[in-house]
Amino acid sequence: MIDKIAWLHLVDDRILSTRSRGKSVFYLPGGKREPGESDTETLIREIREELTVEITPASVAPAGVFEAQADGHAAGLVVRMTCYTAEFSGTLAASSEIEEVAWLGYEDRDRVSAVDKIIFDHLRETGLLR
Repeated sequence: MIDKIAWLHLVDDRILSTRSRGKSVFYLPGGKREPGESDTETLIREIREELTVEITPASVAPAGVFEAQADGHAAGLVVRMTCYTAEFSGTLAASSEIEEVAWLGYEDRDRVSAVDKIIFDHLRETGLLR
């Protein structure tokens, strides 16, 4: 099991997504916990590292847990994505291992990872992504 934390940030029916250097698919911003970190601490650190903005801790709210086959791994390896919404301060910019930042709509579903496809479907069903 690959256990990750992700930020769901939607604006005008589009979701913020990132593509890491050397990767062909987009992923929701976020990542894995460091030892002893809470979900909120992980979210704050990962978003700062990837997108150079500061998550407002008091605004962090759970948005769902989703699981799917991990991309590029042997059959049976699952990724669990625990998602949160949150407000932020600063200007979004690619940093660290991030090569590209994009605002994706449902029509971009084929450009994202397997677990993100499930999240895109959920967001469309709830009317948040078009």
